[in-house]
Amino acid sequence: MKYRFWWRAGADGAAVVYPIAENVHRDGILFTTTVPGPNIKADAAARAQQAALQIIGALQYVGVLCIEFFVLEDGALVVNEMAPRPHNSGHYTIDACVTSQFEQQARAMARLPLGDTRQHSPSVMLNILGDVWYEGDTDTQREPAWDQVLALPGAHVHLYGKAEARRGRKMGHVTFTGATLADAQQQLTAACAILGIAL
Repeated sequence: MKYRFWWRAGADGAAVVYPIAENVHRDGILFTTTVPGPNIKADAAARAQQAALQIIGALQYVGVLCIEFFVLEDGALVVNEMAPRPHNSGHYTIDACVTSQFEQQARAMARLPLGDTRQHSPSVMLNILGDVWYEGDTDTQREPAWDQVLALPGAHVHLYGKAEARRGRKMGHVTFTGATLADAQQQLTAACAILGIAL
């Protein structure tokens, strides 16, 4: 299982973390991010947080840092990658957290106090690829039914303004928030049906 931990380090040495996110990938591309991560154990989370703080300290890092860990079957943690920037799997923070990863980056770069990372709503983020513009396996394109997706409770559509949709190209994301994680997951399932995305 892949988990992402977002760390924000300020110029004054302060460091804060967002809730642990669980990622699912398809064909090497992020598919969904679920927060809080439903399958991470408390001891693994604590060890990952400690490891990340040590990495930040050793690098004297300032800004947004995304660290991806694999949690092995025996509970061991392995760092897979680090992204020194706001990251696709942290986009859920726009709709589900007090301070988004983008605001946090601006705060760190401007030497301002880091913002509150609390998550106010459970969320599931769906990465939107150019494939949803195509009708099945054909080359025929049409606009996805965003109106139907936006009619779902807790749906937040973010399109990136790219001029051309291509299969496999990241075109946007939809974050689903809810009173419970089950609520958010239910809306994810409904949106995938609307967009023709297999779960």
